[in-house]
This record gives sequence, C-alpha cells and structure tokens, in this order.
Amino acid sequence: MSVRESFDRELQVLQKDLLKMGMVAEDMVHKALQALANRDAALADTVLAMDDDVDRLNLDIESRCLQLIALQQPMAKDLRTIAAVMKIITDVERVGDYAVDIAKESVKLADRPLFKPLVDIPRMAELVKKMLRESLEGFVTRDLNLIHQMIRHDDDVDHLYKYLFDELMQFMEKDPKLVYQALHLLMITRSLERIADHITNIGERVIYMETGEMKELHA
Repeated sequence: MSVRESFDRELQVLQKDLLKMGMVAEDMVHKALQALANRDAALADTVLAMDDDVDRLNLDIESRCLQLIALQQPMAKDLRTIAAVMKIITDVERVGDYAVDIAKESVKLADRPLFKPLVDIPRMAELVKKMLRESLEGFVTRDLNLIHQMIRHDDDVDHLYKYLFDELMQFMEKDPKLVYQALHLLMITRSLERIADHITNIGERVIYMETGEMKELHA
C-alpha cells in the first residue's frame, strides 16, 4: 500500500469515527428530551453515562489526527481536512455536554407534572438533531448545500428560542409558583440554542475545508 493510499484510508476511518461520535451526541439529545417529556430520571442518567463515550471518541480521534500530521506531513487541503476534524470533534463534544445539562435539568423536573405541554422545546430538539446530521453529512460528502440548509434551520432555532424565552418570562411574571419549572425550562432552551451554535461552527469548518475561506455563519 502506498503512503497516499494509507493516508486516505486513515482519513476515511477518522470520518467514520467522527460520524459515530455525532450519532452518539444526537442520541444523547434525543434521550435527554425523552427524559424531560416522560419525567424519567433513569433515562437522564443514561445520557450522563453516554457522555463518557463521546469523550473517549474525542480523545481518540484527536490523537490519531495528530499522528497523521506528524507522520504523513499532509499539505494544503489534506491538512485543512485534518484541522477541520479536530475542530469538529470539539464542537460535537460540546453538543454532548449540553445534552448532559438538559438531562440534569430533566431530573430536577421529574418529580411533578409540567405546567404546560411540551411543544416548542421538542421542535427545537428535532431541529438541532437535523442540523447535526446535515453538518456531518456535509462534511463527509463535501456538500456545501447541506451546510447552507443547516444554517436555515439555525434561524428557526433562534426564532423558537426567542419565542420560548418571552413566553416563559410571561408565565413567571403572572404566577410566581411557576418560577421554578420555568427557570429550568429556560435553561433547557438555552442549552438547545447553544447546541445549534456549536453545529454552525461545524459548518464553518466544512466551508473552510473546501474553500480555504473562514466564513462566520452565526447571525
């Protein structure tokens, strides 16, 4: 096997493991919201345990990226690809961290019925999961159209966050008894909004990898 073939194969393995890491992080978000909807503290604890898997993948992928740089001395676009992987895994790891935060908030809300049906928070969660899939698929396929599609979903997340913030603040102003739950729900919506921000960071890295141009995607 030539040096180039070996390098390409290792890059493919890294991409596969990056996708695996993204799938675990997405599942963490999904389970954290399920825990909230069902007031399921045991499921929330599962999310906390999954974070160890994301952390291990993060460290393993980073180590192998550094080995590729040291041993293969990649040039130009290959180097940008490896640099993108190292930045992307950091953002995926942060997605997992925020999923843990949501799970912890879900535990705090698990002992009583919620004062309002969950509608917009699950919508936010579905959007951020779709954004994560689009950004990572865009990375693997080098399809910048997927990245721009992801950015449009980020706008939807921002609008939902602003709407929920205003709505929950109004609930707290009208009824002080709702402050405890509303504050924790606000923390959850903030975590989802921050997840979306980290996913747009992934999009920025994909654009840089393909074009050599660092483009700010946050509104």
